[in-house]
Parts: sequence; structure tokens; C-alpha cells
Amino acid sequence: MRLILYLGKGGVGKTTTAAATAVRAAELGYRTLVVSTDVAHSLADALDAPLGSSPTPLTDRLWGQEINVLDEVREHWGELRSYLSTLLRRRGVDEVAAEELAIIPGMEEVVSLLHIRRQAKTGEFDVVVVDAAPTGETVRLLTMPETFTWYAARVMDWEPQTLKAARPLVKQLIPATDMFATLERLSKGVEALRETLIDPEISSYRLVINPERMVIKEAQRAATYLALFGYPVDGVVLNRVLPVDQAEGAFMQELARIQQGYRQMAYDIFQPLPIWESPHYARDLAGVDDLSMVGRALFGETDPVKVQFRGKTQEIVREGEEYVMRLPLPHVEIGKVAMTKRGDELFIEIGNFRRDMILPMTLAERPARRAVFRNGVLEVRFGVPEGLPLEPAASANEA
Repeated sequence: MRLILYLGKGGVGKTTTAAATAVRAAELGYRTLVVSTDVAHSLADALDAPLGSSPTPLTDRLWGQEINVLDEVREHWGELRSYLSTLLRRRGVDEVAAEELAIIPGMEEVVSLLHIRRQAKTGEFDVVVVDAAPTGETVRLLTMPETFTWYAARVMDWEPQTLKAARPLVKQLIPATDMFATLERLSKGVEALRETLIDPEISSYRLVINPERMVIKEAQRAATYLALFGYPVDGVVLNRVLPVDQAEGAFMQELARIQQGYRQMAYDIFQPLPIWESPHYARDLAGVDDLSMVGRALFGETDPVKVQFRGKTQEIVREGEEYVMRLPLPHVEIGKVAMTKRGDELFIEIGNFRRDMILPMTLAERPARRAVFRNGVLEVRFGVPEGLPLEPAASANEA
């Protein structure tokens, strides 16, 4: 079974891309489910068909679904929510506020992923294609399993005597609820979910971008955090590219020229990932037939269900008091490495190659000490935080 998640900034065309991928997969013989986790569902509009909270058949091998997050929260969090809400009301919190506070931040994201995993495990589908929420929300969604597991462990790691004493107290407050059993069950489900999401043979993450600077930068940030948490990215979709030979008039020709610069920027940043390009169509696209056309044009002879890239796009490890970031750059010639750091951005130059990298918070607060390029891999070392504003790092030569 395959799980393919499309991420990207709002408005870049994730929904159309996800739906087109699903239609193409179904044409190739895969039993395919395309599902939306975005609260502002638009998948039904793209497919031009009504969708419900359970899989809706669209063709012989294609189903669509828009998850009802409220129903999922009730199913997975209902008992614990009742307990926490009652506890808050006993402490004088307003009833409506207590209901809201009883939901752990990110619970909606967790239950959406649990639902998708449950659908995948049924064996009814060969591939599940996910139209995810805008990038920021999706990155939070993907990091929630690990965060939730950490918080749950804090409760479950109580001393056995404390846990044993707490159970009767909880049952006294709400006789029908065993909070700890519910939390343990949910925690195990989230741990299994995490294993599924980081398995590169099951899950693939694909970034959807437009040839625009802000869009590319946000996708680059998302790629950094996906790599940090071990989520396997296997491709990028460059969407809405204006055909240079068809641009008419001075305005459109200039816009197409600017896009070509950002198009090259996308290739420089996201290599060695495969990049599929989709043109900017001159009309609205909706329905299975239109999506079939988009899917065929986008992937050509490539099977979009297969894993398209294996290997790490970047890696961050700790060595003593330092962190080392490793970035594979197989197509870059060895040369002098120049490095400058400003806030959470790192600028790297190797000969004629230049990359502007987005750093996670862990590295943003540390000074960049040294950069070397060997065997097709760039290594950057980050030292101990100095507690002062960081100065741009000096150039470093190849080891």
C-alpha cells in the first residue's frame, strides 16, 4: 500500500495536483482513494462531484473523501475530552471555554492522520493520495504524532503507585471513563502512525510549488522540517508554468521571463529530487476528464504511485556539542566553499553553485563554524550558542 501526501502553500494547486495524481493512478489500474485533510475542502470542486466523510466511488478504481474532523475527534478523543472538560468546570472554568480547552492543540491533525492510516490498513485501496492543508498547517500535522507521543509518555510514565491510585479517582469523577486506558490506546495508535509516515516504501511527500520566490522559499522551509523529522520527500511538482513560446504581449512575455528565473531557482534548490512540470492552463479544470489530461501531461510515462526518489535530501545529526547538517549535492563540482549565515538563513556558494537554505530553530540560534564539500555531500558544522547576536560566518575551504 502507498500513501502519497501533497504539500504546498495555499493556492499553488495542491488539490488539482493530488486529484490528477489519483485519477492517473486509477487509470494505471490501482485502487485509489484521494482524500482531503484541509478544513476548507475543495476536493469535491476539483473532481466536480459531491464527496462525503466516507469514500465515495467516482470511477471503477477511484474514490474520493473529505474527512469530517469533528466526527474523528469525537471518536478518538471523546472520553478524554469529557474527563478534561468536567475537571475544568469543577475548577470554575466557563462551560463553553472548558469544552474548547479540553481539546489538545493539534488533535484535529492527529485524528485526520489516524483516519487516513485506518483507511489504508483496510486493504481496500492500493494507494491513498492526500490533499493536505497549506504548508504550515501540514508541517504541524506531520510533527504532531511525535509531539503527542512525548506528552502522552509524560502521563504514562508516572510511578506505578501513582497511576494505580489515580485510576479510582478518575472513575469516581466519571464512572464510564478510564482516561488512562484511552490515552494508552490513543498513544499506541499514534506510535504506529509515526512508523507508517516515516517508512519510505509506504509514504511519500511531494511539494507543489509555483515559479514564485515566496512559494519556493516556503516549500524549501517545509522540505527542511520534513527532513528533520524523517519524512521521505520523493519529488516536486512545479505548477502553473507559463509556456514561453505561447506568451503574447509585452506583459505576458515579461512574466514568462521572470518565471524562467524562478524555475531555474527551483531546480537548483530541490535537486536531486525529480521535478515534474505542469503548465498554466488557460481555463478552469474540473472533473475526471480534465484531471486525466493533467495527470498524463504531468507524469508522462512515469508511474506516479512508485517511489520516485530514495535517499535523504538532507540530514542533521549531533556530534558532541555541535550539530552537523549534511546536504547531498551530487551534481555540484568540488570547489571552494563560501558560507554566510543571517538569522535562520544560510547562504552557500561552491564555485558557480549558490544555495539559500532555511534553517530549523535548533540551528538558527547556533553559529555556523565550518563548511566542507566532499564526495558529493556538503557538511556544515554549527557550534554552541554564544548567547549573542550571530555574526556572518567566514568562508571555509574544502577539506
